[in-house]
Amino acid sequence: MNLKKLFRREKKDNPAAPLLVQFSVNQPKFTPRQYDKLAYEGYQKNVIAYRCIRLISQTAAAVPFALYQGKGANRMRLHDHPLLDLLSRPNPTQGGAELFEALYAFSLIAGNTYLEAVGPAGASPRELWTLRPDRMRVIPGVQGVPEAYRYTVDGKWVDFPVDPLSGRAHVLHIRHFHPLDDWYGMSPIEAAAVSIDQHNDAARWNASLLQTGGRPSGALVYSPSTPDSPDTLTTEQRQILKGELERFFTGHDNAGRPLVLEGGLDWKEMSLSPKDMDWLAGKDVSAREIALAFHVPSQLIGIAGSQTFANFEQARLALFDDAVLPLIDHVKDALNNWLTPQFGDDLEIEYDVDKVEALNLRRQQVWDRLSTASFLTLNEKRAALGYAPVAGGDCIMDAKGNLVADADHDGDETGADADHDGD
Repeated sequence: MNLKKLFRREKKDNPAAPLLVQFSVNQPKFTPRQYDKLAYEGYQKNVIAYRCIRLISQTAAAVPFALYQGKGANRMRLHDHPLLDLLSRPNPTQGGAELFEALYAFSLIAGNTYLEAVGPAGASPRELWTLRPDRMRVIPGVQGVPEAYRYTVDGKWVDFPVDPLSGRAHVLHIRHFHPLDDWYGMSPIEAAAVSIDQHNDAARWNASLLQTGGRPSGALVYSPSTPDSPDTLTTEQRQILKGELERFFTGHDNAGRPLVLEGGLDWKEMSLSPKDMDWLAGKDVSAREIALAFHVPSQLIGIAGSQTFANFEQARLALFDDAVLPLIDHVKDALNNWLTPQFGDDLEIEYDVDKVEALNLRRQQVWDRLSTASFLTLNEKRAALGYAPVAGGDCIMDAKGNLVADADHDGDETGADADHDGD
């Protein structure tokens, strides 16, 4: 009876939920784009998008996770826990870095990424596996949450049911924000699709131009040289001329060979040259726009003349601020909501910022400011850095480490000093 009341309350709390599924309830909803096209054109065929995705996913996967228990002053870091073992050795064929690199890469390519938890019924998971986004379908439920996730391979499928009250399942779906879709996320490749196509077309055009020996497209125009000359070339003359063009003026070995015209023939240019098209500049613009979609500083991917930041360290820091850390935060929050409760209460996954070398300069600046702050106690400084308090740390120290005042007896000591000065 209580369960029915709770279910009714869930229905009342989200009156708009039925509108999300009124035309597709209990039916698989297909992704609104072709994942294979995004993966092929955006990752496999485009060097800029490939570099951006690999740079972000590998950098994010190299940031280690940490596990904490408790809240506030009682919060402590755990160094030995089954959850940490699972994150570092998620399954028999992958290490933690490899699994999370795939998880991040799927997210950047498809806008969606899926993680499956495997383990005994009623127990915490023993293995984690990534699932290909193109094989996964969301089956919408009546309350605005999925009824199940369907994974299909070669016509065979398996459903992962979703609890209608808690929304939990053996599959975790992490998605990017999509303004026009209720069930799937939007890939950065979609935003950069036009620039990726332009960059790919420029590369194909250049390859085609090299294969034809740099011979520009045009037409040979025949004009009779004398009044008695025929108005058109014979079939035999056309075949001979075509054969000579293919034999002597096509291919990289014939690049730059001069074309000798006679007998009333004239060459008419019918396409723009690479210089007229400003080909290199246009390709660089497309590359910058692709990097912009992924929040990657263009100087990190080798685009000439794109020194936006004063040095490599600042560009690397911008990569962490704009691309890597937000992605890790997104995944970390999803894991804390889905995976961490299965291992116990008061547990929280964080990433170990101290292990991020690119943040050393910023961390050193924070330490310098805190160490010279004469108005903070030792424990207040430790709390600002995320460390637990220590005994005797409720006192104020000067820059040389000398005791200035005890936080609990600051007023008494100040008064005593005043009386002493007066005597």
